[in-house]
Amino acid sequence: MLHKLNLEHILFLDIETVPEHQSFEELDEEMKGLWADKTKYQRKEEYSPEEFYERAGIWAEFGKIICISVGYFRFQGEQRMFRTTSFHGEEKQLLIDFKNLLETHYNSSRHLLCAHNGKEFDFPYIARRMIVHQIALPYKLNLFGKKPWEVPHLDTLDLWKFGDYKHYTSLKLLTHILGIPSPKDDIDGSQVRNVYYEEDDIDRIIDYCEKDTVAVAQILLRLRQEELLHDNEVISV
Repeated sequence: MLHKLNLEHILFLDIETVPEHQSFEELDEEMKGLWADKTKYQRKEEYSPEEFYERAGIWAEFGKIICISVGYFRFQGEQRMFRTTSFHGEEKQLLIDFKNLLETHYNSSRHLLCAHNGKEFDFPYIARRMIVHQIALPYKLNLFGKKPWEVPHLDTLDLWKFGDYKHYTSLKLLTHILGIPSPKDDIDGSQVRNVYYEEDDIDRIIDYCEKDTVAVAQILLRLRQEELLHDNEVISV
């Protein structure tokens, strides 16, 4: 089935998220209480709500998206290229810009979105943040009433599970065992919050996010038993 997919119909993506505020103290009292309630099972007795707040970026209710990177294949005869681009800046605007891309270029039934752990993280996170900002969901993210086989999403983690729903494999591990150049050659997800708030280096985060997007495409190529992308075939636009 994977071999039947037209690679030019797939939009690969990755997102980077951080806590919505730099520090716990910036939350109002109600949100502090809600954060404490939300995380009490994860924190147990090891962390206070304040100490645990640096991890708030993984929850759409307490975090925000700072970058969405996308990538797509283009073929001219035997020549293939993989182009990447990123949306960043103020969250509402980057979500609007991403929605415009979907509705302009990836809105037909043949188009698919692809991410690693996208069904559990990227796709619902984007949808939730759009709702928070009162942005109408684009067709590709509006799953209400859709049957499982109608959902236009590919997930490389899901593909790697082969039906084993208890199994989780990180992008870093999967690229390593499949012989794919690691996208984690500078920072990893645990460092994004500090790079954003402490170092104010969004360009470094964009570069990291785009490398993850390329890695997702590489995994799909490997699952299709096709040749990996070479450096000269990847262009950031």
